[in-house]
Amino acid sequence: MIEALVNKLSYYMTLSNEEKQVLVKAATRSFHVDKGEVIINEGERPDYVYLIVKGWACRYKLLKNGDVCIMTYLIPGDPCDVHITILDVMDHSIRALTPMTLIMFPADEMRNIMENHYRLARALFWSILVDEAILREWLVNMGTRPAGPRLAHVFCEMLIRLRIAGCAEDHSFEFPLTQAELGESMGLTPVHTNRVLRKLRQEGLVSLEKKRLTILDWERLKQFSQFDPIYLHCQNLPR
Repeated sequence: MIEALVNKLSYYMTLSNEEKQVLVKAATRSFHVDKGEVIINEGERPDYVYLIVKGWACRYKLLKNGDVCIMTYLIPGDPCDVHITILDVMDHSIRALTPMTLIMFPADEMRNIMENHYRLARALFWSILVDEAILREWLVNMGTRPAGPRLAHVFCEMLIRLRIAGCAEDHSFEFPLTQAELGESMGLTPVHTNRVLRKLRQEGLVSLEKKRLTILDWERLKQFSQFDPIYLHCQNLPR
């Protein structure tokens, strides 16, 4: 059940069998959540760290006027909230974008790993730092790139991240979001999102059918979106 996490951390360092067993033993149980269910609310202090095994979630902030600001997608292999081992409360919320399966790690067990297993602590800290780098790139993406390159950049990012998690085939992966959900994430109206996707299809860059996205021309899409995977800080990344 922790294969996706091991796949992800292995892009930073190769874990020994003993280190993998530490993670296996720390996990208590798995559980399922429905699409739209809030996994953690802002202001809570969770007793567990949640690891995504299946499905997509998002980090978001709920504004007082009811608007939602999505800050990133979370996918298999992503621990949602390792930082609760240090910080007092959550400063954002996490919601399921699809039906999901998650594994629970008691916060005390995760603290034990961080304090007594140096290499695992480094690997998990690397994961946190990558999350922060993704957030920075999303800020640049949302603040400076036009709609077409903005969507194209996210498609490039998700291909790499899903490859790392072992959830992509060549240049194709499941993309479970509706156009409306994608537009909400990218600060675009559904009409504008549809127009941009149609343009990307017409240019022969991507196809999106039956919730599966295929990048048809990787090099052109990277150039169009100014995508450089350096911010993902992984060795052996396909470029």
